Amino acid sequence: MLQHILMVAVGGAFGSLCRYGLSMGVYSLLGREFPWGTAFVNLVGCFLFGLVWVMAEEKNMIPEEYRILILVGFLGGLTTFSTFVFESSGLIHHGDWLRFGLNVMAQNILGLMALYLGFSLGRLL
Repeated sequence: MLQHILMVAVGGAFGSLCRYGLSMGVYSLLGREFPWGTAFVNLVGCFLFGLVWVMAEEKNMIPEEYRILILVGFLGGLTTFSTFVFESSGLIHHGDWLRFGLNVMAQNILGLMALYLGFSLGRLL
């Protein structure tokens, strides 16, 4: 268990550093009028999650002990959006359109509400 925790921590640290570097690089190229850096990182993360998942689960090219490092640690540090999209696609794959819709709406709408609630609380303190 400790080994898994360390793998998540190390992967997460590298993923976070990559997120910062990539997004700052994109912002320096395209400006900050639109969240280009975040969008880029989220899309790259989704692509990499899909690629790594197939290489690990279907093609058995990535040993099981490294999957937690890459999928949970690195890609979790790079972007949790990739996990959100992957889990949502699982609901589509199983034909559970109601839960898919609820998941997408709830996480986006409630996420925005939670963000603004945090803003409000922070401003009160």
